[in-house]
Amino acid sequence: MKKLLLLCLTVGTVLTAAAQRRHWERHNKAGEPTVYIISVKESDTIWSNNPALAQQHIAQQRNAAAKAAVDDHRQAMRPGVKQVDEPSVVFANHKNSFSFTLGGYVALRASYSFDDAVDNVDMVPFDVPIASSFANRQALGMDATTSRLYLRAIANPKRLKNPIVIYFDADFRGGSEGSYTPRLRSGYVQIAGFTFGRDVTTFCDLTAAPTTIDFQGPNAYNFNFATMIRYELPFLNNHMKFGVAAEMPNVSGTYGQTFMPVPQRVPDFPVYLQVMWGKQRQSHIRASAVFRNMYLYNDSRQTTTDLFGWGVQASGNIHITKMIQLFMNGVYGEGITPYIQDLTGAGLDFTPNPADPTRIQTMPMWGWQAAAQINILPNLFISGGYSMVQVQHKNGFYAENQYRRGQYIFGNVFYSLSPRFKIAAEYLWASRKNMNSDENHANRVNILFKYSF
Repeated sequence: MKKLLLLCLTVGTVLTAAAQRRHWERHNKAGEPTVYIISVKESDTIWSNNPALAQQHIAQQRNAAAKAAVDDHRQAMRPGVKQVDEPSVVFANHKNSFSFTLGGYVALRASYSFDDAVDNVDMVPFDVPIASSFANRQALGMDATTSRLYLRAIANPKRLKNPIVIYFDADFRGGSEGSYTPRLRSGYVQIAGFTFGRDVTTFCDLTAAPTTIDFQGPNAYNFNFATMIRYELPFLNNHMKFGVAAEMPNVSGTYGQTFMPVPQRVPDFPVYLQVMWGKQRQSHIRASAVFRNMYLYNDSRQTTTDLFGWGVQASGNIHITKMIQLFMNGVYGEGITPYIQDLTGAGLDFTPNPADPTRIQTMPMWGWQAAAQINILPNLFISGGYSMVQVQHKNGFYAENQYRRGQYIFGNVFYSLSPRFKIAAEYLWASRKNMNSDENHANRVNILFKYSF
């Protein structure tokens, strides 16, 4: 009899949760998650003495844990570019000492390039072909590699004041283009302001970039991943925030005939200070800096040497009105290609000195982007912006075909058919100019179909 009663209550719990989901979906435009509470604790005394009271007790536990679990996962979500939406399902135990959610989205990007095409699934100005030919006049593209899967778990230990957040997410860009090889994007643990693991670099301001169909976006932005130890601290009633990190360096230089690569010995050190305002602190300005020591081997002198790289950045996201939102960032430095995404992996952290090839020099570089978003309706917005990156001369240039300047222009429209289903269209223009003043441009139109779950 006890087992039969337990089975009936379990079925009732699931049906109640399903009904709760339909109610939330009808009345909440944000698409709040369904919450299934598991591991409901019961006792023989309650079951034997008063089954109705037991059912009421379980329902109260479920509802309280449901609310707490939803709040925990909502607070753990990060706003900004290339972030995941709210999950559709959250699982928690009876006291919400542990909960987790599974989610993600499927995204299909279709593109058509004309008037010269970039040989890249993304619109990257660095890859704009300088010489036009029959092979790059036009190109059709379809890509679903940015589809995402994620898992977030939150533990609330009794002995700790702060929750422990564990997060993993993956897309399908781990191999060659079109291979759909899974790739770990992020994998970290957060506790008491510390982050341990792999995440977007601390130098990146996640809410300073506009939403684009093009996955890379403005070329002066810096959305790249790093393995790190980071500490962040909000203060003054969340009007200010400070962050500092030690991150695994990613060096990309041109070594020439005299120098050779060696394993790196010192982490990169990004740091930022952010000022926020508004009812939800939705507007902000951030000042960032990064400092790095890059090691290489001087074969002619048979010794290891190092170069100092540094960068500074100002960025922000300003809500002028409910309808108008501005995005911006500007960056300048020497030897900071991992922090300007158009130059990542370009071999321009340093090059041999053109005046003396037996010496090496860091390369000065800078970039900026500005964009605006107009929210026409709650489910419809348009946006557009401009971005530019430039590598400066230093003792002349190392090679005539060396990258000098890249430009990026976009305009798009996004429409939400439902809280979880979005469609969009976009126009892109990009150009590249070399040190010898040779230049060319490319055009592309994109459409997007995206469903989150």
